[in-house]
Amino acid sequence: MRQLVCPISKDVVDEKITRINALIGILLIITGFVMNSSIFLIVLMADFFMRAFTQVKHSPISYVSHRLSNALNLKEKPTSKAPKVFAARLGFVMSLVIVGLFLAQLSTAAMVVAGMLIFFASLEFALGICMGCIIYTYIVLPFYK
Repeated sequence: MRQLVCPISKDVVDEKITRINALIGILLIITGFVMNSSIFLIVLMADFFMRAFTQVKHSPISYVSHRLSNALNLKEKPTSKAPKVFAARLGFVMSLVIVGLFLAQLSTAAMVVAGMLIFFASLEFALGICMGCIIYTYIVLPFYK
């Protein structure tokens, strides 16, 4: 993991919040498929869009995560914002694909992509491993060298 190169910025976010965001994302995906409702998937996609492409201070999921973090008295752990933004962009693309496949009634394909997103979010939530950094290092960065 020490060889990974992540995008870096001077802006910081609370890692605890990003981990709670990942958990909420997992729950939204599972709920969407269990209830056979695209609404939950669309909410997740819109939230990823806000975190990835806008200057909004708190997306709805981030707002809930902040409230949960405060209620649980979790100590803030600052981390660079850039890798989290890159990961949110990947999450947006993946959730866009999931929504498209779900609405096209290609449920098996939608579940495969959703499974990948759940796996990535689970790594972030449980272990603090950002798949965005791994993808950036081995897929994006070689094109810029």
